[in-house]
Amino acid sequence: MLKEYTKEELWKLFEKLPKELQEAIFSEETAEHIGNTCERYDIKEETISEIAEQVGNVLLGILPPNEFQKTLETELKLESDIAKKVAQEINRFIFYPVKTDLEELYKVEIAPPANPTKTTPPPEEKSPTPSSPTSSDEDIYRTEKKPPAPSGKDVYRETIE
Repeated sequence: MLKEYTKEELWKLFEKLPKELQEAIFSEETAEHIGNTCERYDIKEETISEIAEQVGNVLLGILPPNEFQKTLETELKLESDIAKKVAQEINRFIFYPVKTDLEELYKVEIAPPANPTKTTPPPEEKSPTPSSPTSSDEDIYRTEKKPPAPSGKDVYRETIE
């Protein structure tokens, strides 16, 4: 359960926010995205305003984005699969466009990259240089298996005349 804030406390939080987050809170697009998402999943009218409040809490810095879905389930009593779908859409259309400001506000990375950014293999995995193989390297080269050759005629190969 989140701490209850007075209107004055909320305005103080709002005034400290970056301009992009302030605009997102009162944006007509934000309201449309919330409304369209809730309509798509047949969410009751009174719950829509509660979802909008939770979106505002994320944008104000009160509710971390990674706890948004859980809050929809526990506080608003949405079914898990509906909460997940709603959270995904709101993340995509509302939180993602202001991702850098949210990361700065919460001092966390909102969506870590799916692939590691490090491209060089660790030193122990580097292949030896072919110019100076040692005896153990020669064994490695001999034991490497080649992929099996395809059987049958290659119908995609053109004849050379």
